Amino acid sequence: MKLPEFSEADHPVVQSCLEQSDLELTQGFQSQPDQGRFFVAIFCRYGVLTYSLLRNKARVAMQVDYLFARLWRNVFYELRHLQIAPDSTSEDFSLQSWVVNKIALCINQDEVPAIETIQYSLEAASPPLWCYLQTALEELPPLSRLLLTLSQVFRWQDARIVAVLQAEGEEIDVSEIQPQLQEAYQCLQNSLPKDIRDIYMPEGETDETPTLSET
Repeated sequence: MKLPEFSEADHPVVQSCLEQSDLELTQGFQSQPDQGRFFVAIFCRYGVLTYSLLRNKARVAMQVDYLFARLWRNVFYELRHLQIAPDSTSEDFSLQSWVVNKIALCINQDEVPAIETIQYSLEAASPPLWCYLQTALEELPPLSRLLLTLSQVFRWQDARIVAVLQAEGEEIDVSEIQPQLQEAYQCLQNSLPKDIRDIYMPEGETDETPTLSET
C-alpha cells in the first residue's frame, strides 16, 4: 500500500514551523488555538510514521485512510490538554513516543470499519483540515450545521431536506435551500483559522469547501 504524500508540508507557512522543536510546536498549538499551522506541522512531522504503522491494521486503503484520519482527530483533541512539565526543554520533550502510543492503541483497540460505512476521503480532506472543519462545523448555528450535514454527509436532495425541516416546524421552501447552503459554506470557511484557509484553500479555491464527513 503506497504511502500518501502530504503537499501541505511544502507550504511556506508550514515550512517555517517545521524548523521548530516538538515542544515549541505543542506549546504553540495549545496557546494559540486560532493558529492552525502548529498542528499541521506536527502532522507533517509524524504523518508518514503513523500511516506506515497503520497499514498493517487493514487491507483496504480506504479503511486505513479513515483509521489514519480518526487517529489524528484524537491527537488533535488530546494534544490540547497534554500536560507539559514547566521545566521541559526541547532536548527532553519529544512527541514521537506519545504519538506511537496512540498508534498502538488504535491498532490494538479500534475496529476496522466496513467500507460501506466510511464517509471520509483522504484525497478530499487531509486530516488537519478535517479536524478544523469538524471544529468549525460545531460552531455553526444549528440550522446551518444541519443543512451542511444533510447535503454533504448524507447527500440528500433539496426536496428531501425541505420535507424533513418542514416536519420539524421550519418554514422553508426548496428555493431557499441553495442560498442558505451557500451562506452556511461561507460561515464555515470564515470559522476556520486564516492560516488553515491559506494552506488548504488558496485564493481562487475558497469556493470549493472540501466534502464534510461523519466523525
